[in-house]
Amino acid sequence: MREADVVVVGGSAAGLTAAITARRHYPQKKALVVRSEEKVLIPCGIPYIYGTVGSPDKNLIPDAALEKNEIELLKTTATGIDRENKVLKTEAGDVKYDRLIVATGSKPVVPPVPGMDKPGIFTIKKEIPYLTELQKKLADAKDVVIIGGGFIGIEFADEINKIGGKNVTVVELQQHCLSLAYDDEFCAEMEKNVAERGVNISCSAKVSEIKGDGPFTVVIEGGSEITAEVVILGIGAKANTDIAVSAGLEIGPTGGIAVDRAMKTSDDNIFACGDCAEKVSFFGGKPSRLKLASIATLEARIAGANLFGLRRESPGTVGAWSTAVGGLAMGTAGLTEASAKAQGYEVVTAAAEGPNRHPGCMPDAVVTKVKLVFEKGSGVLLGGQVRGDASCGEVVNEISAFVQRKMTAEDIAMFQSGTHPALTASPIAYALVNAAEMAAGKMRSA
Repeated sequence: MREADVVVVGGSAAGLTAAITARRHYPQKKALVVRSEEKVLIPCGIPYIYGTVGSPDKNLIPDAALEKNEIELLKTTATGIDRENKVLKTEAGDVKYDRLIVATGSKPVVPPVPGMDKPGIFTIKKEIPYLTELQKKLADAKDVVIIGGGFIGIEFADEINKIGGKNVTVVELQQHCLSLAYDDEFCAEMEKNVAERGVNISCSAKVSEIKGDGPFTVVIEGGSEITAEVVILGIGAKANTDIAVSAGLEIGPTGGIAVDRAMKTSDDNIFACGDCAEKVSFFGGKPSRLKLASIATLEARIAGANLFGLRRESPGTVGAWSTAVGGLAMGTAGLTEASAKAQGYEVVTAAAEGPNRHPGCMPDAVVTKVKLVFEKGSGVLLGGQVRGDASCGEVVNEISAFVQRKMTAEDIAMFQSGTHPALTASPIAYALVNAAEMAAGKMRSA
């Protein structure tokens, strides 16, 4: 029987990070990663396979990190957990563990709509052969329909459109694409940008049926129809908890493996992290359905550090993300104005914009907009959104740090930043600080 002090099931973002963290905190312990994939895809890079990158084999997490950290790798499928004897069952034989980390990720959601399960209708599986088959189908297709206008849907649509010769349509149930990620004014900007790049956007549209066996007819509630040779479902993911359920581990209210703030499951010797694990929000501690690679790796760093003694606790899920299509990038950290109000917060918001270089005529200068959302009574930052170019990604990370430290509008207005004409906005027109100053002024005059 194979043995390791730490056994990790799953080798993607959470599993790899958990194993590395375990080795860093407990270098005397032997670690083993068990995964079914020959190669592991970068999850967030999957849409770019079809345009920018060009192939699934160019979108991989390298195994070099395992070798560098002296982590063993077993490529096989885990089939069960014998909790009493602390044994992981696999198709390649039993593996004895002292501590087990479950990082089995998520599976695509397929809604109960007639025709959604037909062969030739693709979900976003993290499997190279599956995505390679999708690439082959797209090569010969002219009409493509993507159901779901979230991150995956919008990014897939633009990347497929880049191939050329395609008629790409995004069908979104909500009033706006990306409506769960941004406030309406940001959503409208991205929709306009995507449409100008040649993608058809159909919002407030509910798919009632998919007819045919290829080409397909996507039927929209109310009677309209869209023809498609390829249909892609990008409407979300659910926790992959099969092995946890069969082992009798407790499952949480959103369907993930129940964990405490140390990422420990209902079994003291088993931890879980990433998309398969239950999450609670940073804001009020209610269950959260967010599934992001950044959250997965945070949870993995917590789980890996706590295996043989409590060293870290999860503060709850803040949520920080970005989207980029062409030259337009947008990001959110924490709560949007709409989501804050939906949770019952009384808010004060302020937005500021200006060029991200100074003077504004500097090469590559882009007008950046920052919108911040504060809790009215305390002045504490709840979240923020950014629109601009690629630099938005790091501004969003700044906002996430401010949220986690529960900084107020006054704190952010006093933020000491470094500036340079070729790198940042002017210190006079620094949008992040100016938005906070404006919000502080609103609260003083309220």
